[in-house]
Amino acid sequence: MNLKLKFLLVFLLAIVFSCAKNPFTGKSTMALVPNSQIFPSSFQQYGEFLSENKVLKGTSDAKRIELIGMKIKTASERWLNANGHADYLDGYEWEYNLVQSDELNAWCMPGGKIVFYTGILPVCKDDAGIAAVMGHEVAHALANHGQQRMSAGMLQQLGAVGTQVAVGNKDPQTQALIMQAYGVGSQVGGMLPFSRSHESEADRIGLTLMAIAGYDPINAVKVWERMSALSNGQSTPEILSTHPSNQTRIKELTALIPQAKVEAAKFGVTFK
Repeated sequence: MNLKLKFLLVFLLAIVFSCAKNPFTGKSTMALVPNSQIFPSSFQQYGEFLSENKVLKGTSDAKRIELIGMKIKTASERWLNANGHADYLDGYEWEYNLVQSDELNAWCMPGGKIVFYTGILPVCKDDAGIAAVMGHEVAHALANHGQQRMSAGMLQQLGAVGTQVAVGNKDPQTQALIMQAYGVGSQVGGMLPFSRSHESEADRIGLTLMAIAGYDPINAVKVWERMSALSNGQSTPEILSTHPSNQTRIKELTALIPQAKVEAAKFGVTFK
């Protein structure tokens, strides 16, 4: 067996034996690195970030972030228990912090470590808006998007190595051209759409979680309408962005609202 075939065999076996089915998406996804390895590193990095930034404690906004975060977490636990996945959150260590920054952003690291920047609070506007953003960030953790991106990055690197093996007998200039073409193709055709799919999944899961937590999912649409108004139509073309466009997001969230309300009703939560 030549080197190229050996590489391809290892490549395929890595994919086949490292897939895990996620209860929130129903999909089998890549898990080349287990959460037992990812979470400790994530928690350490989170602690380092907090030590290097101004974390607000005890303020009314900081308390709101923590309270709403706990409500969204509880909603996820209720959903998991009802769907036969009571042990799914083993190893997660939820934490919610508000950091002083003008950035319009919030993020979540693997294992449930969440940061809101003060700059996004005016866009959230109220508790329901915060719940919309919180649901989205919690959903990233629940769907193991960090794990999937790490796995995809590893496979992308393996693919690049495989291409080098396949074209190894070419002259250096030809090899360089092929590798450059691979890089562009894998980035625009692979990794970026993969990230956009994660954002859409987090929107869908987050919408359901905020509804189960008692927040009307229409408020997720309102958040993105406000975000769109702030951008004044200036944004990265969607094909070159890791996020769907504001208008795509608004359209997709609006279509998902009835489904989120149906799911919330299973837990006794209804909206007008």
